Amino acid sequence: MIIYDQEEKMTFYEFGIEIPVSDSRVSKTFEKLRSHTILGERIGDWHINKVEEKISRTDLLRVHSKGFVKTLYSDQLEAEIIRAYELIDSKGRFHRYDPAKASMPLTDLYERILKKVSGTLQCCRVALKNGFCFYFGGGMHHAQKDYGNGFCLLNDIAIAIRKLQAEKVIKQAWIIDVDAHKGDGTAALTEGDDSVTTLSIHMAKGWPLDEEKYDSGGKLNPSFIPSDIDIPIDAGEEHLYVTRLKEGLRMLDSQPTADLAVVVAGADPYEKDELPSAKLLQLSLEQLQERDLLIYDFLQNKSIPTAYLMAGGYGESAWEVYTQFLEWALLDNLE
Repeated sequence: MIIYDQEEKMTFYEFGIEIPVSDSRVSKTFEKLRSHTILGERIGDWHINKVEEKISRTDLLRVHSKGFVKTLYSDQLEAEIIRAYELIDSKGRFHRYDPAKASMPLTDLYERILKKVSGTLQCCRVALKNGFCFYFGGGMHHAQKDYGNGFCLLNDIAIAIRKLQAEKVIKQAWIIDVDAHKGDGTAALTEGDDSVTTLSIHMAKGWPLDEEKYDSGGKLNPSFIPSDIDIPIDAGEEHLYVTRLKEGLRMLDSQPTADLAVVVAGADPYEKDELPSAKLLQLSLEQLQERDLLIYDFLQNKSIPTAYLMAGGYGESAWEVYTQFLEWALLDNLE
């Protein structure tokens, strides 16, 4: 199943934010799937066209601090969005941001973010029912307990898992993060919790691992809190990516079996990706398909319900990564 609400915007340009997230990554993927000879005729069997779940402040408070959540519902919301989306640099200048080009107030972005959290929760519920679901959104894995970070204001992954655990729908969860950047927020938010196992395969250097490890008071930057399984890939090691991912999945297989797996299926390791901070990982389309089918087969063979989230994918070529995987996965699930 795919959750794609066509009223849900993917771009940021209407807020004056110039981060290169293109609507084509969802619209073009959907059009390719809809025009497929077999999938097009059976669209009613795989397309969910509305996000219907709702997220409450109680849901946010299972993951984020009381002070941070209070801030999001105050006149400080705009400042938190500016910080999370890195819209002002260290010298106080606008960065990838031109408010003069905005057609909507920056604070309106918050409702859109909440809807993405709701979409992730719905994706998890559908996966638990049907075994497989891919949401055209979500994967905000950099958000921390007390603040947003890396274009992520809220951590939808952790919020969805904690809600399902609170409802006693699941006990154990796995998070498999293949975005180009380390899944630092989810690693920090689930640190020391045996009910959630995190695996992240990511750039060995670059953001967020190019920040200061400790602050002036000697406190550890939470971006450096390790995942349960971290697989750093250096520039030039792309030929080792799939082999190391296989090793990581073998390590994951030794952990308590999950009731639900969440795959943070970023397309930004793609060699055609247009986000500068993802350039240290340059996988081909073929390598990305090998990555995605490896994870899919691993989880299918273990009969673990799996929710996929789009996560990072920037510019006009990201749709290629999602389309090639979903054509295959949907056909497999329709058999």
